[in-house]
Amino acid sequence: MKSIYFKNFVMTAMLVILSFFILGTSIVILGRSFALNEKRESIATNAVEVSKAASAFCENGDLNAWYLRLIISSLARSTGNHIFITDTRGIVVSSSDMEVVSPYIGKQVSSSVMEELHRTGQFQRLTTLDNFYNERPYYVVALPIVVKYNDVLIGYIFVGSDCTAIIDAWGTASTIFVTTAAIIMMLALILSYYTSKRQSEPLNEMAAAARRFAHGDFSARVADEGRQDEIGALTESFNTMAESLERSEQLRSEFVANLSHELKTPMTTIAGFADGILDGTIPKEEQDKYLATISSETKRLSRLVRQMLEMSRIQTVDTPALLNRSFNLSEVIMRTLLTFENKITQHSLDVDAQLPEESIIVRGDEDSITQVVYNLLDNAIKFSHSGTTLGISLWKQGGKAYVSIKNHGETISPQELPFIFDRFHKTDKSRGLDRDGVGLGLAIVKTILNNHDEDISVTSKDGVTEFIFTVRLKTIDR
Repeated sequence: MKSIYFKNFVMTAMLVILSFFILGTSIVILGRSFALNEKRESIATNAVEVSKAASAFCENGDLNAWYLRLIISSLARSTGNHIFITDTRGIVVSSSDMEVVSPYIGKQVSSSVMEELHRTGQFQRLTTLDNFYNERPYYVVALPIVVKYNDVLIGYIFVGSDCTAIIDAWGTASTIFVTTAAIIMMLALILSYYTSKRQSEPLNEMAAAARRFAHGDFSARVADEGRQDEIGALTESFNTMAESLERSEQLRSEFVANLSHELKTPMTTIAGFADGILDGTIPKEEQDKYLATISSETKRLSRLVRQMLEMSRIQTVDTPALLNRSFNLSEVIMRTLLTFENKITQHSLDVDAQLPEESIIVRGDEDSITQVVYNLLDNAIKFSHSGTTLGISLWKQGGKAYVSIKNHGETISPQELPFIFDRFHKTDKSRGLDRDGVGLGLAIVKTILNNHDEDISVTSKDGVTEFIFTVRLKTIDR
């Protein structure tokens, strides 16, 4: 499998190479073409002038006249071009070089060039004229020499300019460009390799961590390098997910252990006492006491099963359907508080209920919110010190109703607070204060409020523990 960084590297490399190739080719071809076109236009203009002069001064047909040679030599010196004249067969009869014996006199232009001249009446090309110029590239323009008064063709004028310097200059420029481009490409590819590698490393770590997750090891994390880009955000999200998975696995293990404990303890008690009654180990006069214990443990098992079924039910509730209902929250709190009258009396608690006289109409399922209030009050009473005050408050703020339930008892440690709503979690590890509880009450509270898109918070300081939850007022539209 090809890695992402390899694919990114190859794509970047191809893009850089292709970009430099297109840019370099365009610059070299267009620049060279522009320079040669400038040269061609200059030579063509010069050729027309020489052709006109030759036509004017050669009415007698003498192409080798000294004055004609003087004219083309003067024009050649002023333009830097080389000029020679041929007869109609292509044999050179006059040249612009001022040597006594010109090396060009007597040479013959190739038949292919002459055929093109006869056919089209002109010749323009970058050529060596079949080694006429000793393999040096010249841009050559050839035009016919025609006697004006009788339109008789008497020869051809050839004007050529040495383009070696232009071609060599662009060749050197091409070499410099290729060298520079190669260096830049190498730097770009090295940078691309480094960047792609750095981007892919967190992804590789995530893949390795995911494989460890598949084998049940949720301790793997991706190194956080403090990046502020998308990879950094993905790394942070992945580590958050890993922590959540690790916590979920821990909760699952604790759930199994706690459930086993919650089932094992009463069932062991029931089985032991039942066997003792059946085999006569327990005297008949004490059997009623042990039967009462069996009944109590059976009821606790029943509560456990009922609450687990309740947890399963409320986890599948449709939130929009819940919020289409409404009820009086003040009435629910007061009615629920009355059901705890005996327990409050048994614990010698005072009640400080700060409830408004007006009705507080809220959105939600009345039975579910009643369950929330019931569980929180039951929890608060259970863990209150005898003779203390149980506080209940209700108020409106910012489109929501706030409910506070406060008790005075043992302080919950800061380490315990984040897990207080977990299933089977008990702050009273010894079960000295909560023998009958199964550790699902607060988990049910949290689930119900989540279904209503509401919040619950808990604080515990100096022996005062307070739960505050919210419910949306009916007058506020979602």
